[in-house]
Amino acid sequence: MAALVWRGVRHLLKRADFSRVPRRHRHKKKWASTEPKFPATRLALQNFDMTYSVQFGDLWPSIRVSLLSEQKYGALVNNFAACDHVSDELEQLHARDFVNKAHSHGELSGQVAAPSPASWVCSPNLRCFTFTRGDVSRFPPARVGGLGVMDYYLMDAASLLPVLALGLQPGDTVLDLCAAPGGKTLALLQTGCCRNLAANDLSTSRTGRLQKVLHSYLPQEIRDKSRVRVTSLDGRKWGELEGDTYDRVLVDVPCTTDRHSLHEEENNIFQRSRKKERQMLPMLQVQLLAAGLLATKPGGHVVYSTCSLSHLQNEYVVQGAIELLANQYSIKVQVEDLTHFRKLFMDTFSFFSSCQVGELVVPNLTANFGPMYFCKMCRLT
Repeated sequence: MAALVWRGVRHLLKRADFSRVPRRHRHKKKWASTEPKFPATRLALQNFDMTYSVQFGDLWPSIRVSLLSEQKYGALVNNFAACDHVSDELEQLHARDFVNKAHSHGELSGQVAAPSPASWVCSPNLRCFTFTRGDVSRFPPARVGGLGVMDYYLMDAASLLPVLALGLQPGDTVLDLCAAPGGKTLALLQTGCCRNLAANDLSTSRTGRLQKVLHSYLPQEIRDKSRVRVTSLDGRKWGELEGDTYDRVLVDVPCTTDRHSLHEEENNIFQRSRKKERQMLPMLQVQLLAAGLLATKPGGHVVYSTCSLSHLQNEYVVQGAIELLANQYSIKVQVEDLTHFRKLFMDTFSFFSSCQVGELVVPNLTANFGPMYFCKMCRLT
């Protein structure tokens, strides 16, 4: 019986005319390169389990389940829209402006003393609504309002903290060194403090997304005043291009984007083909932060931020950049104490209490924002 089957197979193979198959359609699968064993999201989780279980100890299981759960968002009110009407609508959803709430609570409890140190000053005019702890309600998608611009911008509310910490003052010249996709750039503009804002990102496709955000949220007369300059340059060279220029600099660097890496295969830095890029991240981050500090005027302020939990990308990068500037440029940089900042916003976010420098928002099931690390520095010389 087996012999008959084999003869039948041979007969079919003889009849098949493989020469008619175009050469471009003939290929041999390369299993190692085209079909990896595990998806990038799984590789990311394995990496996090190995590193963060050591870094966070008993806290890691709760952070882990929060990272894998649905993220909470905040609604940043667009001050160029009918903002009071928008705020009323958001309040009707039982959301609350966490920025105003924190300031009111701080004043009542005596946390905000007058006069307060410069590092205590928050960037003004920002309104961002969130649902209370434990409330997993969602905001409806933003829509175009009566003034022709979008009413609000949905973002991880923790992403607003670096902008608040930057402490913008009216008339400041501001640099957003790694600006795309545009949420923090938009928040900087909402303060009304930017005399000029340079928004840069190396990726032209990402700056395209940034331009779309600005077009959707800013009136044409604001865009036409050339207050915003969008560029696609190598941020590592900014210290050479415009040294000692800016009052305030935001350095929101490329990182492992921990939450994205656990949920999305597209553009995931844990893809096998991007292993070397991932390993080089801390060096790139140090170079970008050093460039941001060099672009700052003496006496100016820089905020460094990531959406990663990794201390190798957070505290160690800050310390490495400060040492680099001291050794190679004889420039002294001082880290600002943000303990007051943590106390001010602890009702909305869960903070990790053991950061060596800066502050870290860790995901928590009742307040599932972040991760978001931010550290404020002052260039002294």
